[in-house]
Amino acid sequence: MKVDGIEVIKKYFTGLSEFQIKQFEQLGVLYPEWNEKINVISRKDIDNLYVNHILHSLGIAKFVDFKSGSKVLDMGTGGGFPGIPLAIMFPDVNFHLVDRIGKKIKVAQDIADKIGLKNVTTQHGDVKEVKGTFDFVVSRAVMNLEDLVNVVRRSVSHTCINAIPNGLVCLKGGDLQDETKKYKKMAMISDLGDYFDEPFFDTKKVVYVQLI
Repeated sequence: MKVDGIEVIKKYFTGLSEFQIKQFEQLGVLYPEWNEKINVISRKDIDNLYVNHILHSLGIAKFVDFKSGSKVLDMGTGGGFPGIPLAIMFPDVNFHLVDRIGKKIKVAQDIADKIGLKNVTTQHGDVKEVKGTFDFVVSRAVMNLEDLVNVVRRSVSHTCINAIPNGLVCLKGGDLQDETKKYKKMAMISDLGDYFDEPFFDTKKVVYVQLI
């Protein structure tokens, strides 16, 4: 039996508060509404919002349990992925979402406001313009891993408060051996199919690169 919508989130994440559940439910209304005006998500993929975008984003939460007070930079967030689902999951963690496309970052800010996320800030611009440092940088497959590491390294703090050292945690697909071989012991690849049953995740991975 296919499980979709908020039920697919509850299937894999128990212990959500009523407020968190309500926030996740609101995403199922707000993203389709925005998608009618701005192509935030592929038109043919909006029906798969919960699995392909929200649950996919939450794959990072299966890999790392961000400690309260952590600061996370979402590079190339688009309309808010993976930042907004992660911000719902970790209400005591601060998320800064940045994207070069103004209309998409406007969507992310509007949705964060409407669902009552107090731990999200947004920035229209390039990641090189972001001030300050963060415990982790997260991203959804915006570029080749080496290019991504080179761009975000300066944004990673050298003060560690989490169970794993600070670095980059990104969502990617396919064969990543060539992309990760340069980093050897600094990189870790985790198959999302180990966490989630849906066929969408068969080739999807979380890639972690330690940057301190």
